Amino acid sequence: MSRKLYDLTAADGTRFSPYCWRVKLALAHKNIDYETIPWHFTEKAAIAASGQEKVPVLQDGANIVSDSQIIADYLERTYHTENSLFGEAPARALIMFVKEWSETILHPALARVVVVDVYRRLAPQDQAYFRQSREAMFKCSLEEIEANRPAALETLQASLRPLRRLLSNQGFIAGEAPNWADHIVFGGLQWGRLMSSTPLLPENDVILGWMSRVLSHYGLEG
Repeated sequence: MSRKLYDLTAADGTRFSPYCWRVKLALAHKNIDYETIPWHFTEKAAIAASGQEKVPVLQDGANIVSDSQIIADYLERTYHTENSLFGEAPARALIMFVKEWSETILHPALARVVVVDVYRRLAPQDQAYFRQSREAMFKCSLEEIEANRPAALETLQASLRPLRRLLSNQGFIAGEAPNWADHIVFGGLQWGRLMSSTPLLPENDVILGWMSRVLSHYGLEG
């Protein structure tokens, strides 16, 4: 197949990148077939043609596109006859607010809960890089982050309150069906759900119900 998505993987094969999950949902939304290529943090050479060192990277024939938002824009522009990821212009503007909330509030809250779990589940060749880069990012050791996990869990739950309230009254963030806003938030929570050593959400949480609906809508497993 000429369409390939480089997809971050743990030692056991779990595909956990929040940004790769965004793209996988976007491809499903557009009814686009592709194959995933498992990728590790230290396999920079495999994606060198993209001009940078991070996934997601989508190879669509001769086109190589990186960064989840740039990929979404590419898919919308290139496959414009398929279902729109954004809808009308006002909806797109609101989706960008969801993106900012997700990346500045939700992701940091999730990271302080699951970063040590991610480290432990990485392939051995990735662990030194991950420790060094994340400790530089957080300005403390992974062990210090782990010691503060109870407080981090409280912060995460507080950050989820508006999402819970919204999903108590409607099926998807976008309303009656998911779009790029749902993909963005789902990606972060899927990262946490797949990699956390303990459940992040209670079994009856409306957020889990929404995540199940998103996967079901696209016929995906997660």
